Amino acid sequence: MATYIDKIESLNEVLKTLQPLKPEDQRRLDEKLRLEFNYNSNHLEGNTLTYGETKLLLIFDKTEGKHETREIEEMKAHDVAFTLIKEWAADGERPLNETDIKNLNKIILVKPFYKDAVTDTGNTTRRLISIGNYKQHPNSVQLQSGELFHYASPQETPIKMGELLAWYRQAEEENFLHPVQLAAKLHYEFVLIHPFDDGNGRLSRLLMNYVLFKNNLPPIVIKSNDKKNYLFALNQADTGNFEAFAEYIGQQLIDNLEMTIKAAKGESIEEEDDWEKKLKLVKQKLAGGAEKIELEKSDKTLQIFFEKTAIPFLKAWEEKLRSIDPLFIKRENHIRYSGVGVGGSDFNTAIDYIMNKNKVYFMGLIAAKEPLEISTYFTGVRNKDNRINFNGGEIKIEFFKTSYEILYTGSNKPINKLYSQNLTEEEITKIVNSIGSWFINGFEKYLNDN
Repeated sequence: MATYIDKIESLNEVLKTLQPLKPEDQRRLDEKLRLEFNYNSNHLEGNTLTYGETKLLLIFDKTEGKHETREIEEMKAHDVAFTLIKEWAADGERPLNETDIKNLNKIILVKPFYKDAVTDTGNTTRRLISIGNYKQHPNSVQLQSGELFHYASPQETPIKMGELLAWYRQAEEENFLHPVQLAAKLHYEFVLIHPFDDGNGRLSRLLMNYVLFKNNLPPIVIKSNDKKNYLFALNQADTGNFEAFAEYIGQQLIDNLEMTIKAAKGESIEEEDDWEKKLKLVKQKLAGGAEKIELEKSDKTLQIFFEKTAIPFLKAWEEKLRSIDPLFIKRENHIRYSGVGVGGSDFNTAIDYIMNKNKVYFMGLIAAKEPLEISTYFTGVRNKDNRINFNGGEIKIEFFKTSYEILYTGSNKPINKLYSQNLTEEEITKIVNSIGSWFINGFEKYLNDN
């Protein structure tokens, strides 16, 4: 028997001797696992609610911070799904079936929505995400090597899902795998199929924990800050080393078994980083607190702004624009601020000009009252009209005494930040996708009209 399984069995025997937990210990354990699982599983998929905001939402049904409505709705729905799998697992006579899984997908995605996608030919598009139904379009993921990993085709998906559920029921009945191996295998095989347009990662972790709940084991929480190791373990399974993934999952179960034992003994179950989570929440609630460091506009703060916010955004936008370039004959980019304009066929040229040759212009920004304006334009639609010009999107940044405000094409809600706060990767992606969606909708209208 694998060492990690021996450890799980040993800890589980200890836990059995401590059952049942006192009501107050069970309550704090349940709340801890509920918050950790909902926060981390959603955060792994890009949800921007912080741990403190997740607690505020799920425990007190209140919200704060600027988040998309869908993020808030999906966090609450994910919590409903987490409760549901526990109820299913508690019913020993109730078998898991495909309808259950489709219903879980419908629950966690809440309602149909549009999402950016890439066609088989490499073009960007907008696709309606159907909920509770198997995918109608192929899906794939780009690996770090740059290669595309293709999941099961839409035609294969119903067959493979039927086979997976049949295998699971057989494995459960014949008991030829330890529960943690069974949970890990169901998670991995489900991910390989990727049966839905969206929500597959969250569903795989819900199903994994369904198996654990059914075997009277605590749920597993894959921490979002451990995403790299999680994906590496999945990649090892892709190469044929499934046991490496099962061992990774087993170690997460060991961590939660140890925490559950602490709770049963009436000991603290706070983790090393819990104080940091609480600190962030406290800072958010204290107006003018340490989270809101009021740096004033200066050549130094603006230089940091360009390096930490503007440059990462321009690079991300440039990458997306290159996927649009084949549609047109020419593209021009413009950056204008403080009466100075910088142009070029790509943003990398402008980045080099600003950061390496003309840092003196930062001094101009301090005195300037007009905003920083960034725009891109396309000329000539290939094989159609060589004369037409297309606005590819614009972003405007206003610099105030202690803060800056970002307005961008495709949204009427500005992003407001202090100079001490940089744009996050999620926010950069949101802005780029907003501009891209706005552009492609306009271009589709042009094609339909012509």
